[in-house]
Amino acid sequence: MKIGILGGNFNPVHNAHLFIADQVQQRLGLDEVQLLPENEPPHVDAKETIAAHHRVNMLTLALANYPNLTINLSEIERGGKSFTFDTMTQLTTQHPENEYFFIIGGDMVDYLEKWYKIDALMNLVTFVAVRRDQSSELKTSYPVQIVDLPILSTSSSYIRDCIATDIAPNFLLPAEVLAYINQHGIYQ
Repeated sequence: MKIGILGGNFNPVHNAHLFIADQVQQRLGLDEVQLLPENEPPHVDAKETIAAHHRVNMLTLALANYPNLTINLSEIERGGKSFTFDTMTQLTTQHPENEYFFIIGGDMVDYLEKWYKIDALMNLVTFVAVRRDQSSELKTSYPVQIVDLPILSTSSSYIRDCIATDIAPNFLLPAEVLAYINQHGIYQ
């Protein structure tokens, strides 16, 4: 099977995440795209995040009507820092029959050389970069497949800021996810 992987904090999941996953799945003819919530970001600038069970519950609600979009809990279940190399080594070992496509934003292309064990990772996956700024030229010495999509500039931090200031971020995330956030008093 051809499997796309879209990693992220999903704090919370929003419509841009879903749009990217759906469009890459369709345009590349992937069997499915798995949304992969990270357990603990490996970056130096650690992000504040909510409990994993809330992020997973929101993903479950968001993906309920999209059978080609699923959740992969590998990093949550493994615990610790979430390095893409470790995750993809685990997945390719468990499922050698699958071909994996790792989806990143175009802004991440410049940083690929800094990724943990990037050269070995390139042997495990095909990188797919979503260009969200049509004027930018994505240059890298690594083989990366480019998918051009319209710009959806929403972000999880913008949604969290809206909620914290009593502004409902309607139409930026699925209504079911917003209802869950309100029901559990998240980000307030």
